[in-house]
Parts: sequence; structure tokens; C-alpha cells
Amino acid sequence: MTIMADSIKKTLRDSAAMRWTALLLLALAMFCSYIFMDILSPIKDLMQETRGWDSTAFGTMQGSEVFLNVFVFFLIFAGIILDKMGVRFTAVLSAGVMLVGALIKWYAVSESFMGSSLETWFTNNLNYIPLFDELGVSPFYRGMPASAKLAACGFMIFGCGCEMAGITVSRGIVKWFKGREMALAMGSEMALARLGVATCMIFSPFFAKLGGHVDVSRSVAFGVVLLCIALMMCIVYFFMDKKLDEQTGEAEEKDDPFKVSDIGKILSDGGFWIVALLCVLYYSAIFPFQKYAVNMLQCNLTLTEPAADSFWAGSSVTIIQYLIMLVVAAAGFISNFQKDKTRKYLFLGISVIALIAYCYMGYMRQSAESIFAVFPLLAVLITPILGNYLDRKGKGASMLVLGAILLIACHLTFAFVLPAFKGNDIGGVIVAYATILVLGASFSLVPAALWPSVPKLVDAKVIGSAYALIFWIQNIGLWLFPLLIGKVLDKTNPGVTDPTQFNYTAPLVMLACLGIAALILGLVLKVVDRKKGLGLELPNIQAPAEEVVDGNLEH
Repeated sequence: MTIMADSIKKTLRDSAAMRWTALLLLALAMFCSYIFMDILSPIKDLMQETRGWDSTAFGTMQGSEVFLNVFVFFLIFAGIILDKMGVRFTAVLSAGVMLVGALIKWYAVSESFMGSSLETWFTNNLNYIPLFDELGVSPFYRGMPASAKLAACGFMIFGCGCEMAGITVSRGIVKWFKGREMALAMGSEMALARLGVATCMIFSPFFAKLGGHVDVSRSVAFGVVLLCIALMMCIVYFFMDKKLDEQTGEAEEKDDPFKVSDIGKILSDGGFWIVALLCVLYYSAIFPFQKYAVNMLQCNLTLTEPAADSFWAGSSVTIIQYLIMLVVAAAGFISNFQKDKTRKYLFLGISVIALIAYCYMGYMRQSAESIFAVFPLLAVLITPILGNYLDRKGKGASMLVLGAILLIACHLTFAFVLPAFKGNDIGGVIVAYATILVLGASFSLVPAALWPSVPKLVDAKVIGSAYALIFWIQNIGLWLFPLLIGKVLDKTNPGVTDPTQFNYTAPLVMLACLGIAALILGLVLKVVDRKKGLGLELPNIQAPAEEVVDGNLEH
């Protein structure tokens, strides 16, 4: 027995250092993908000024990310590839696909593309796509800038790889942490990925304006470099994972593949539709908003650019502010895992003080990008708290309702309260910070409660197929609403050419309506739970299958 125990301990998985190294490789790959996902979001105004992208062009390009997942069903193919080829192959493949798409998008917004024969071709073509135009779902339209068309093509390819990476990373975490610190590992991966959003908001404008000359392609190039690093990390993970299988003699774990025969059974399940609609409504009010949030703040806040020779206008302040942001996230996250109350409150105090310092610097920089970058910070802090509460106390359905209420309140605050503070530079920034932080909290609240509830609503025999369909329906919203926001902006702001003078009231009310619909469904879910005794308000039982689901769908 002693000899057997010693041989088991020699595997990579039994080494805490190697286990967490594998997690770090996967988590940083997702961190890089999250940065590229919104790389143009903080510089929407610069895209209009330098490339002629109006809000419709910008929204159409942003929505193209999930076009192939929705209309060519690549989302389903990604699951099949993962099931047949395993984690390590699919991890490298997804990173490679993301990089290819990113390179195309970079070339599309570069100065090399401008005036090229390829630009002429894109200008004269892809103005009519048979069938897709008739259905009103074409990813291009007549008059769309050529650079936006090619960028949309690249973003479609990137989106295929990104979706594939999301489900692959979760499976990899399960493989390395099953029976160990899986909940902590998944929470850590999610927290690091969320920080990618903040990183993008800070550094995308930094690189676009570097040296006093605006070049939007530098921002995209920054994202491309990070995706090159992500590919290298996946290759290193490939060899680690292969070594682990050689040591254990295990075959890679496989999920049940998507079955066409399951579709009818799933679609006739009322529980499935409640979950799927809640999913698409909530995420459609968050992710598309991220793509316009910086421009919305530029339009509603009174921001005065600091003097060119001041400290607040320099490049060093960007680095300092980012480091402070990392302190906020790291100290806040660590505080949740301290058993000693003194250490717990010490880390929490450091996080709060660093957050105040970060917000002050954002105000002094008069930067909408750095103001919105606080969005994921509160989420990083409270995600472990919410998970622990759900595990011990339950109240999952109530959390869904609370999350929807917070979502509605935030969008309505952005629509009606924030504009009222225009001209009040301090008051407007305070309202913006508070609302963004609460929205970030909602972003943690709903997913933490929604995904563990799914197995209680859907027949376990078709759970894998049900998730594939839920992902697909979610992607429909992520395609549609960036496009709709852009169209609504252009329709409600006729003749407005200054990208910092748009009126965002109509798009924000539209997003608030999504929250209202989600709230109604949340209340319906509470009624169904009470009548059928589904146990949604009961504490979660941490079964491995539920942990896998939670991890997969968080992406």
C-alpha cells in the first residue's frame, strides 16, 4: 500500500505547484481572450474619427463575434471537437483559431489596409448576402466601411475560437482539480478572466494614443501579442496534460455529445425555456453594454483632459493605476479565504483603500476608460462570498431576482440620473463609479445563482444537449444586441457627428427592459420552485457534475 501511495503522489496532478501551474496557463489564456474580445470597445470614438465607423457599423462588427456560432452552428461543432479530440488538442486549436481571427482584425484596422486593392474589393462586395439579407441577419450591409467588413470576418473567426476555449478551459480545470480545490480553482480562473475586461479598458486607449499620434491598430496589435502568448501557454499545457495522462494511464474524460434526437425533448421542457430565456436576457444586457459603456460615459460625463505636461496626462500614470487595480482585486479575493479575522480584515482594508486610490486616479485622469475599468473589481471581491452563501444558505432563485433588480436600477441610472449630473464633474463621476460597481456585483450575483440551478430544472439525461442549446440561444442575444444598440443610437441621434455627444437614453432603456423581462422570469421561477419543490432556494450540494456545469457556463 505504501508503494502504491508513493507512486500516486508522483503524478503532476498531486503536486500543488504543478496543478496550479496548469490552472495559471489556462486562466491566463482566457484572460488574454477577454482582453481581445473588447479591444475596440474603449476606443469607439476613435474608430468613428479615424476609420469612419458610425454606431451601426461598430455594432454590426461587434455582434459578428458570435455570428458563426449562431448561424453556422459552430458552437455545436466546438463541443463535438472537444468530445472527440480531448482537452489538450482543443485548447491549442482554440488558441490558434483566436490568433488567426485576431490577425485578420488587426490588418483590417491598420493603415496598410487603407487604400489597398483589398479595401476596394470589400467596398464593392459583400453588400448583399443571399438568404441572410432576406432573413435580416446578414453580418454586412451596403455602405458598411470596408475595414469594418474585414474586421467582422476576423472577429467571427476569433469568436469561434473563444467559445471553444471557454468550454475547454473548464474541462481542463475539472481534470486537474477533481477531488481537490475545484471550486477555488474555478473561482480563481473566472476572477482572472474578468480582470481582462478592466485591462482592456485601461490599455486599449493607452496604446491607441501612445506618442501623441492616434493609431487604433496599435490597440489591436496589443491584443494580438497577448493571443500569441496565450497560444504558447496552451502549447505548454498540451505537454503537461500529455505527461499527466502518461503518468496516470487515464484516457481523457469525455462528455456525452450533443444529440439531435434530444432537441424535441429539451424544447418541450418548460424548465429549459425559463433558464434559456433568463440567460439570453441577462447576458444581452451586460456583454453588449460593455462594448458601448466607455462611449456612454464620454457622452454623459463632463471630462476635461488634463494638461499635456501634467503627471495625469503621462503614460506612467496608466501603469501605476493598473498596478493599484491589481492590488484591489488580489487583496479583495484573498480576504475571502482568510480564517483569521485580523488577516481577513487587513486584506479587505487594503483592497478598499486601493479601490479608493484607483477611483481618485481615474477622476484625476478624466478618463472614461479607467472609470469603467472598475466594473469587474467588486465582482472579483464578492464572487467567493456569493458562492459560499449559495453553498451554505441557498436562496438561488431570490438571488436571480435581486440581480435582475440591480441590473434594471443600473441601466435606468445611466439613462436618467447620470445625464442630470452633466456639468457637475465630481458628482457625475461618483454616480458613475457607484453604478458601475453595483452592475459588476449583479454580474456576479446572477451567474452564481443561475448555473447551479440548471440541473434542478432540466432532465439529467439530456443535460449536455440542453447546455449546448442554452449556449446557442445566449449567443443569439450576444449577436443581436450590439447591432441593435448601434442602430438605435444612429436613429435617435440624427446628424450627430461628434462621437462624444450621443444621447444614450433609448439604448439604455432598451437594456433596462431586458432586465425587467428577466425579473419577471425570475419571479416565475420562484413560483415554479415553490409549486414543484425543485429546491432552488435550498443550499447547493457540491456534486462534481454541478461544479462542471458551473464552470463551463460561466464562460
